[in-house]
Amino acid sequence: MDTIGSAQTLRVLLISTREATRDEVGEALGRAFSDQRLYWVAQSELALPRAQDVMPHVILVDSELDGGNANSLIKTLAPRLPGAAIIAMVEWDAIARASQAVLAGARAFVTKPLQADDLAAAVRQVLAVTRPTGEAMPQPKPVGHVVAFCAPKGGTGRTTLAVNVALALHEVDREPVALVDADYAAPAVDVVLNLPGGRDIGHLLPRLSRLDESLVEGVLARHSTGVQALLSPPPGELEAPISLPQVQQILVVMKRMFRWVLVDLGLPMDDTAYAFLDSADLIVMSVLPEMVGLRNTRHMLDQLHARGYPDDSVWLVLNRDGLTGGVPARDIEERLRVTLRYSIPDDQPLATHSINRGVPVMVSHPRSALGRAYRGLAERVSRELRHAGEEQAPESGGLLGRLLNPRRSASASGG
Repeated sequence: MDTIGSAQTLRVLLISTREATRDEVGEALGRAFSDQRLYWVAQSELALPRAQDVMPHVILVDSELDGGNANSLIKTLAPRLPGAAIIAMVEWDAIARASQAVLAGARAFVTKPLQADDLAAAVRQVLAVTRPTGEAMPQPKPVGHVVAFCAPKGGTGRTTLAVNVALALHEVDREPVALVDADYAAPAVDVVLNLPGGRDIGHLLPRLSRLDESLVEGVLARHSTGVQALLSPPPGELEAPISLPQVQQILVVMKRMFRWVLVDLGLPMDDTAYAFLDSADLIVMSVLPEMVGLRNTRHMLDQLHARGYPDDSVWLVLNRDGLTGGVPARDIEERLRVTLRYSIPDDQPLATHSINRGVPVMVSHPRSALGRAYRGLAERVSRELRHAGEEQAPESGGLLGRLLNPRRSASASGG
């Protein structure tokens, strides 16, 4: 396999609406290059900000973009990213399109159906011309980490966990933190934090074509601690499920605004939930020490594994550890055949009291056993993802990026 020198990871940005193309490109790059990372965006409007974040060596532009605007996109990207080599992907019988793409600013083209050897050769060719041997490329801009909180059933304390870890991260790192309430069936972040409603993610969806930091800032609810929240609309008010491209577009902007973006995912685990998981650097699953919940937990772990999420990027956190009559932690690990990453002690009276008052434990009782546990989990998450970021590129491609690059995920997943 090839490397690109200077101990750098080859960064490739694919702009295509087709998931099948993403998979084909990921497989081809994985076979040809020993150290590479593929980023993917499905909307042309997202291409420039994403490229400016990750500073790719190579940009692959699929000619079959919605609206047929591939060449205009190339014209936009080429002068703004002179250090990146653009390769157009065109149908084998559309040579005229290939010529137009080159005139627009592409350095080369490859034909579809995609041949892995042809793509690898084109990448090597443009790299040799764009960057002399040993010359370093600009590094990606540091952007935020996404941590998704999920649960195999309701009532596990998932939202309380996400909220208190967000507050603890803000205290530990002294950097901007945002919460995204992605429980569209039973949103609760506003209740747990006692935040006013009226502004939510639904206000962003019609304006995604011009989404920027100011628009996002305008719909965020701010807690007294400084943590901000992108709330969910009331149940039933979303006209349609939020899609993967929409999730990507919102999170790209939020990751530029915040060091930490924590997502509270509800049930069921539908396409919208998986869109958030695909963009996450870490998945935290909240479970209770009860037998019925453990069966559901095993089922959810199997689902995540079947969809290709790296096992070590899914953290199992035991909530209400020490519950009277509950299943011991050791038995849970044996039954699930996994290692618990962390445990939160049982103190249901304090947890319930904090929810009813709208004052999280990290605010009202930070030195309690619960408060110390939330802080400890926040510290562990911070260490893990910061360490992973140092080993990899500063900008994480999320779990989706590691799915497309399993070789790297084996040694440095968890972001």
